[in-house]
Amino acid sequence: MLSNILFAMEDGKIMVGGEEVEVEIEQQQQQPCPPLSKNAQKKLLKQQRYEVKKAEKKALLKEQKKREGERKRKEWEEKLAGATEEEKQQLIESRKCLRKERMDQRSDEKGKKMQRLTKAKENGQNVVIDLEFDHLMNSIAEYLNTHGMKLNLELILPVSCCFTNALLSYMFEANKLKLLDLWQIMYCYAVNGRCSCPAHLWLTGCQGEMQAQLQRLPGFDKWVIEKENRPYIEAFQDQKERLVYLTADSETTLDILDPKHIYIIGGLVDRNRWKGLTMKKAEDQGIQTAKLPIGTYLKMSSSQVLTVNQVVEILLKYLETGDWKTSFFEVIPQRKRCEGDNDIEQDEDTEGKDDHEIKIRDIELEEESEKKDDQGSKRQCIES
Repeated sequence: MLSNILFAMEDGKIMVGGEEVEVEIEQQQQQPCPPLSKNAQKKLLKQQRYEVKKAEKKALLKEQKKREGERKRKEWEEKLAGATEEEKQQLIESRKCLRKERMDQRSDEKGKKMQRLTKAKENGQNVVIDLEFDHLMNSIAEYLNTHGMKLNLELILPVSCCFTNALLSYMFEANKLKLLDLWQIMYCYAVNGRCSCPAHLWLTGCQGEMQAQLQRLPGFDKWVIEKENRPYIEAFQDQKERLVYLTADSETTLDILDPKHIYIIGGLVDRNRWKGLTMKKAEDQGIQTAKLPIGTYLKMSSSQVLTVNQVVEILLKYLETGDWKTSFFEVIPQRKRCEGDNDIEQDEDTEGKDDHEIKIRDIELEEESEKKDDQGSKRQCIES
């Protein structure tokens, strides 16, 4: 998908869902696009390979779902074919009742979820996702203009969020900077809704491209989450002494979650590019900092930086269990922890599965293997 977009853009067209969409592109010959560095080329090729594998996995999952539906439909038809008229009516009524029970169950679960989130807004642990990093990057239009193109974004952005994210991904890779991915915010909200002890989530400094993308999400206006355009330092100006910025650069280790404190997570993805940024920001603002007690339970040879959604999920697990060790080992992926069980897991996962399921598993294992190769010895840890 991404490679199609990148190549088609030169001809004034983009590929969206397999269809060509014309866009207004004006080449500025007087400002030729500078060649990508070797590192940027490697990242681009890696991204293209990822998109191909992602598309293949999606197709396999779709085919698997289709086959499962056909199997169930065939079983149902065979069951009806061998039944009397009275038995048919009983089967049909039973199926209707089962469907109604499932719908009622979903409705009940949704209602309970909304109750939990509403209660969390009143007295839940405050967790803030800091989105105040727009000043570190250019908008899409500014970036493309700098590199010799003008793009009519009014035509593109409403077309496809997938395309928007792909274009954003390419732009940020080229600039070696990524703002918090949209899917991470969606995941944070989803996992908070499933949690038996949800937090009171905040999005602060929500402006610019991120705000525009979030507002396009179906149902975003109904999310039970605080959407604050102001920076957290203004939103909580009368509670500054309670603010705690979670950053791996802090010298203070977090022992427990204090219900009175407001924990802030920086909404940056590429933290290697901006090492120490959140720490400096907190120091300049005169607020407390802390880091998760990862080193107490996991031994690492390098950075203890996690993704935003991983940090949120760890905090939620701790709110549920009150146990940091359990929280870390349930959330941090196995590939980022100790090695040794992967071969056993692979044998267990493939046993009794059909070709489609095995292919999907192979793709997932290949993706994990590539991530391990990229990381090398970046993170080697054992349970202490």
